[in-house]
Amino acid sequence: MGYRVVVVGATGNVGREMLNILAEREFPIDEIAVLASSRSQGSEIDFGETGKKLKVQNVEHFDFTGWDIALFAAGSAPTKIYAPKAASQGCVVIDNSSLYRMDPDVPLIVPEVNPDAIDGYKARNIIANPNCSTAQMVVALKPLHDKAKIKRVVVATYQSVSGAGKEGMDELFEQSRAIFVGDQVEPKKFTKQIAFNVIPHIDSFLDDGSTKEEWKMVAETKKILDPKVKVTATCVRVPVFIGHSEAINLEFEDEISAVEAQDLLREAPGVMLVDKREDGGYVTPVECVGDYATYVSRVREDSTVDNGLSLWCVSDNLRKGAALNAVQIAELLGRRHLKKG
Repeated sequence: MGYRVVVVGATGNVGREMLNILAEREFPIDEIAVLASSRSQGSEIDFGETGKKLKVQNVEHFDFTGWDIALFAAGSAPTKIYAPKAASQGCVVIDNSSLYRMDPDVPLIVPEVNPDAIDGYKARNIIANPNCSTAQMVVALKPLHDKAKIKRVVVATYQSVSGAGKEGMDELFEQSRAIFVGDQVEPKKFTKQIAFNVIPHIDSFLDDGSTKEEWKMVAETKKILDPKVKVTATCVRVPVFIGHSEAINLEFEDEISAVEAQDLLREAPGVMLVDKREDGGYVTPVECVGDYATYVSRVREDSTVDNGLSLWCVSDNLRKGAALNAVQIAELLGRRHLKKG
């Protein structure tokens, strides 16, 4: 016996990926509905590689009564309207936007890191999915924190354009083509040229000079992993279509060697350690696309601080950073609270 599942924002990059992953992981579904704005109403989308076509319904007119789980990939504005409606009608919302992440009554979940926190979902009937760059980082940090207690995290991200949606991917493609044929490049989605360039600016600027993306990494890591951990982030958009990378420097309370860290990461849930100290003995974004794992490479000791490590972390941001984590939350919710049969 399965669940009645709704995917809201099903026509976007993350929504489509949610459908792919639900199908790949054979999530127990009795009935599925796909919702989007009125512009997409009546169109059809694939349910992964099952061969099944799903007709898109208008979210404005949908009744969530009797549905078990709603996976939201619609952005903050529509979510603000429809997530409370779904929750009030008895459907548990798993939201991919930033809207509810810091709400004290809404659990912010990465199943490999803080599964027990999901038990608080009944306060609002809503569970939040973290920011893509936060999700992969905390999966890598969790086993190390459990062993030696992380004091401080310094992270620089290299975030792909798919994090900015289809418009971001289109802009990279169009600018790259324009440069090759000698046409003028006009930034639209991004603040500067993204093709053959990097932009140290994601989301809006805050009063202290950081960006909202950087603030998210700080605040979300504290909520998911440990409020005592100090975090500083520099988030950079790079000309990569899919896959976020992170250079992470860690300072621990207790001693931990690179070999110990490698052993822990090798056995950690959700982590794939690829760390050969040779040419090509590490993972890059191109190689992580379509995979579930958070890849860790380049684990080494940092001699500039006591108990320091540096590492390289790569993951498919549309998967672990968004759609996969949401489906894993649904699986966790099913095991702990919505048992069928």
